Amino acid sequence: MEGKKAAESRIIMTEIVLPNDTNVFGNLMGGRLMYWMDIAAALAAQKHCNAPVVTASVDNISFENPIKLGNAVHIEAKVTRSFHTSMEVHMKVWGEDFTQQYKYKSNEAYYTFVALDPNRKPRPVPQLVTETDEEKKLFDGALRRRQLRLILGGKMKPDDAVELKALFIKD
Repeated sequence: MEGKKAAESRIIMTEIVLPNDTNVFGNLMGGRLMYWMDIAAALAAQKHCNAPVVTASVDNISFENPIKLGNAVHIEAKVTRSFHTSMEVHMKVWGEDFTQQYKYKSNEAYYTFVALDPNRKPRPVPQLVTETDEEKKLFDGALRRRQLRLILGGKMKPDDAVELKALFIKD
């Protein structure tokens, strides 16, 4: 299977915050943003593997700045690393106030997706080819993030997390 460039998976999704999307403070509800992020990340993962995908995990999402009613939401999603059947997708989220004419960062997050075959079983995905310094940095950190996810999910023993151990234990 031939590798694919990270840039080929890039998706930018834009939504507008409507009254039904907000809480009592006029801010975009976190759950609505997470829903939009899941869609954007799934599109990036599907673009990378040319197959249906399912969400396997969602990393910590910390909201830095609220997005207000009437503002635009821009979600940039891109595959940062592929493993055997799974892919990590990194997202950056910005709000944009058209009236005041400025953009501001809302949050970042990592989602993990698994590609499925026609029988809904995991299937292999193409390897990721990085080009930019940022893509290489995200790629290099992805294995540590994956091992941490697997430990927290009870699918890996901490002693087996070789990449994480290398951060804390010096030979």
